[in-house]
Amino acid sequence: MNCKGGLSSHGRGPKARAAGKCSNHLPVVAVSTVSPESAAPLNAGSGSLSDLAQRDRFLQALAQGVADGSAVRVLLSKPGAKDDDLERVTARPLVLRGERCLSFVFKHRTRDITKNEPVATALETIAGLVGTRFAHAHLFTRDAELQLMMSRKGRYTLHRARLGTDDATRPAVAAAAEDDGARHDRQKHRYLSLDAPFLVELGVTSARHELVPAMARKWKQINKFVEVMSHALESAGVGATAPLNIVDFGAGKGYLTFALHDWLRRQAAGAPRVLDVVGVELRPDLVELCNDAIAKCGLQGLRFEAGDVSSFVPRRLDVMIALHACDTATDHALHTGIRAGASIIMCSPCCHKQIRPQMRMPSLLKPMLQHGIHLGQQAEMVTDGLRALLLEAHGYDAQVFEFVALEHTSKNKMILAVRRQGRQDTPQAERRRADVLAQIAELKQFYGIREHCLETLLAEPETA
Repeated sequence: MNCKGGLSSHGRGPKARAAGKCSNHLPVVAVSTVSPESAAPLNAGSGSLSDLAQRDRFLQALAQGVADGSAVRVLLSKPGAKDDDLERVTARPLVLRGERCLSFVFKHRTRDITKNEPVATALETIAGLVGTRFAHAHLFTRDAELQLMMSRKGRYTLHRARLGTDDATRPAVAAAAEDDGARHDRQKHRYLSLDAPFLVELGVTSARHELVPAMARKWKQINKFVEVMSHALESAGVGATAPLNIVDFGAGKGYLTFALHDWLRRQAAGAPRVLDVVGVELRPDLVELCNDAIAKCGLQGLRFEAGDVSSFVPRRLDVMIALHACDTATDHALHTGIRAGASIIMCSPCCHKQIRPQMRMPSLLKPMLQHGIHLGQQAEMVTDGLRALLLEAHGYDAQVFEFVALEHTSKNKMILAVRRQGRQDTPQAERRRADVLAQIAELKQFYGIREHCLETLLAEPETA
């Protein structure tokens, strides 16, 4: 059932890597005073300025901007070689652990690499790329934009555009400075603490409870997951001390399972709370790893068992989680949650295969769906749209949304369903159910769909 290993899979995305300690000693540079007309070339009418001087003036302006705090972002573009895998480089000033640095994103064709460098080293890195691997360089400051361009003949031109108070780009530049620069060290609200012992056992933090650089994106995902679940529990009316039975199908290495258990335990603030959190995973080595971590941390109310959604039948189920369940395994997981009357159902569907072979292209959509990629995307939307409607028909408020960009994956869609409180047999509830079932039938007829796995499962009689 499991296409993941926690919350990771395939795709592309940056890997944050910590750098060494940054220097507070900024370079002292001399920058020529320039006051040309807005957007005019700095070398206009100045034949005595050499091409090298134009490049140096750009680099001096960058160093000065970093030193005085006015620099917001640097962009290097237009690679000199067509076969160069490095397509673009961006850098922004930030304060990391009290030290001033430049944070780089090296955008390659198949991956992004993030790297933080001390200011002096970072300026040398940029100088080594300008005019060698990249023909264009942009410097964005709080009140101006500098653009250095190298022609095919190796001649440089430097432009400066001063941003006025009414310039349309000024708010964006200021926002970038506010969000990405000096406030990088601001305290962010986290649902978990890096001091949690289980993070050490799972390799998220070091023995000194410092975040492992390679796990930075995973740490963000874990916190986002707990945040989404906290809002869902609130919507479901689940109190801070209410007992909970939770099953995470396809738990992988258990990052999310451990995190949710830890947050729920701390949320009770010392009050007695009965928790039964189970991570279900097919791979025995991961089950053993997670249970060993539980034993070392002395955790109560958390365990891992070998199995999947077809073999593990919980006695009681309040929260059902199934992330990256392949194809119809998502339908079986949703069916398990609905039949058990779970208050919250959270799924991240993957590998949609059942609906696409059935789909008949409506004549109106044939010009669009004749392309295979469009047909696949349409089949995915139809599959998950029908799943959400079936949840609605069975007493849940369902939403489909994009989860935080997952580490190395584009499969970041999430279906979240919260069971509606109150009676479901009222005339109003029955009318709502009838309307939703009519929508399902209409969609199936429009696309020529004969069977949807979840609908078939829900139509089967319940076994004792």
